[in-house]
Amino acid sequence: MPMEVEFLGRVDYAPTYAAMQKFTAERSEGTPDVLWICEHAPVYTQGLAGKKEHIFNPGDIPVVATNRGGQVTYHGPGQVVAYPLLDLKRAGYFVKEYVYRIEEAVIRTLLQLGVTGHRVAGAPGIYVRLDDPSGHALLPQRPMKSGADPNFSGLGKIAALGIKVSRNCTYHGVALNVAMDLEPYSRINPCGYTGLQTIDLSTIGVVASWQEVAEVFSLKLAVSLDP
Repeated sequence: MPMEVEFLGRVDYAPTYAAMQKFTAERSEGTPDVLWICEHAPVYTQGLAGKKEHIFNPGDIPVVATNRGGQVTYHGPGQVVAYPLLDLKRAGYFVKEYVYRIEEAVIRTLLQLGVTGHRVAGAPGIYVRLDDPSGHALLPQRPMKSGADPNFSGLGKIAALGIKVSRNCTYHGVALNVAMDLEPYSRINPCGYTGLQTIDLSTIGVVASWQEVAEVFSLKLAVSLDP
């Protein structure tokens, strides 16, 4: 049975983070899984691996330290943020497949909007070809060899992923950029990568409202994460 979806509207990041932690700490084996869909006021969030030097000019945008994986990212208006609160043990799959299923939901959402999303080996999230957002040609394998840094040339990142698993239950999640002010990304190294370009749907010519994308994305996620 697909998870229940709750649309929270525009909410501040810190209390939402606290609510995720509370929900996860208090849930039992019988607690239904739920997917929270929301939008945040401008905020930088720093993952457990985060390094201060990757945030070089936060200005008046607050920086919140979190316990998710990964480095720094930005949340702001015009971005659909999805928080799956899922019991992986009950779902019957592990973290690696969970990440794959989230990325697959992003790819299927983009496809419905006429955009081809790509994975880059070693760099969670979804990327788009800047010169051909709707083209279906596969990317060359990146990185080309084990241990090499990911190659983002010609790509823009359109969805960022950062998760936490506690007692087999997930929180934090994924953010898909719809129509944002992208300037705050220029003040950080997104996900810890110098010069990684971040894009949104409007930048590549897709005209869609936050609500339209949120509804498609929430449906794709609920189906993709269903055991």
